[in-house]
Amino acid sequence: MMAREMRLGQLAGLTFSAEPSALITSLVLWALLGTLAATLLPLSLPEAIVGSFLAMLLHWLSETLHQLGHARAARLTGHPMIGVRFWGPFGASIYPADEGTLPAAVHIRRALGGPPVSLLLSIIGLLLTLVLRPFGGLPFWLSLFFLLENFFVFTLGSFLPLGFTDGSTLLYWWNKQ
Repeated sequence: MMAREMRLGQLAGLTFSAEPSALITSLVLWALLGTLAATLLPLSLPEAIVGSFLAMLLHWLSETLHQLGHARAARLTGHPMIGVRFWGPFGASIYPADEGTLPAAVHIRRALGGPPVSLLLSIIGLLLTLVLRPFGGLPFWLSLFFLLENFFVFTLGSFLPLGFTDGSTLLYWWNKQ
């Protein structure tokens, strides 16, 4: 673990930790979503504050489940993850430092583990959004946020080659098979 990294605990055999930037991002995300909710949505100020806090928690739940998808895929390759480190608004899969050189196919299979989980979460979000739409209110807006973030950020967005995404891993290893 890095010096300023906070250990969060264990889940599914993985050590979870967070850099200070994850806490800062959480506060910024809460404030930004709260401002947007209070100004753009038909919610009261208390609903906007509570709703944006819940949306921030949904963000981290989605990231955690995405990472657990990577962990499952890694375990199936025989080269498992050992942890997840949250940084900024994202998480990073942590593998043993002494893992050695692995075939490209292992890296590709591990990188492809998260997006299907996020797609499944998107479908769940879509179903919730359709069910809650007639009622409106905070539950509807939270389900819509859950749908949109899981689909556009954690499913489609994960394939963008941004240097830290699944897409970057796939791009790097694809031609090395």
